[in-house]
Amino acid sequence: MRKFNKKVDKNIGKLPASVKKTLFLLMREIEEDGPVRGNWANFSKLKKDRFHCHLKKGHPTYVAVWEIYNKKYIWWR
Repeated sequence: MRKFNKKVDKNIGKLPASVKKTLFLLMREIEEDGPVRGNWANFSKLKKDRFHCHLKKGHPTYVAVWEIYNKKYIWWR
C-alpha cells in the first residue's frame, strides 16, 4: 500500500507525462518486488529504510524517494 505526503500528492500533477509514467512504473515494481530497486538509475539507500533513484537524468533531473514505514506502507517523499 502506498501513501503520499501532501507535497508529493500536490506535485505529481505537475510532472511531465513521461516522468509520471516512469514514476508509476517504479511504484508498481516496488509494490510487486520490494523497495530495493537496483535495476533503476542511481538507486541507493539513503538511510535505514529510505531509498532513492533517478526517474529522469539531465536538466531538470527528477528523483523519487521512498521510505518503508511500519514494514507495511511505502511513503513517497
